[in-house]
Amino acid sequence: MYSKLQYISQGSTPEEQFYNINSTLDAGCKWIQLRFKNCEKKQLINLTEKIKKLCSLYNSTLIINDNVDIAKIVDIHGVHLGLKDMPVRTAREILGEDKIIGGTANTLIDVLTRINEGCNYIGIGPYRFTTTKEKLSPILGLDGINRIMNTLTIEQRNVPVYAIGGIKHGDIDDILKTGVYGVAISGLITLG
Repeated sequence: MYSKLQYISQGSTPEEQFYNINSTLDAGCKWIQLRFKNCEKKQLINLTEKIKKLCSLYNSTLIINDNVDIAKIVDIHGVHLGLKDMPVRTAREILGEDKIIGGTANTLIDVLTRINEGCNYIGIGPYRFTTTKEKLSPILGLDGINRIMNTLTIEQRNVPVYAIGGIKHGDIDDILKTGVYGVAISGLITLG
């Protein structure tokens, strides 16, 4: 099964990205999502190859945000797709059945759609406002996540769900009590 903690990488340069991921792996994290927007494709392929080697040393899982083609080229564990990215079915055709495909969701309808599309895990959020993502969806908060998780439990929909977005250390216990499988965090790890 998946690690209960997914680190979504931060950094404005390949060097910062690599440093932050390396530090996170050193601290014991076992699941990395490489998220590096506005990066030239060749540079992103190069960085992904380096991080793949690093993750291999730590026996950690590596997925990439949005870039199905790079996940295929570099042969990493999978990809995370936003609501407006490539359809999950298309990504599955490209990557194959053995790769991880995660999907973003903001509403119960999004979550159910992602389950029906065949996502291996779902990231729901944002939990609260965060500066790490542009064009932020409406804030779910603890109540919103709790409502979604209660419905999934009632409907017996078993897929790992991760809370994401502006999560602080003091939030984690309450978030986990909603029934989510884990948390996906970025700034909490990178910025402390």
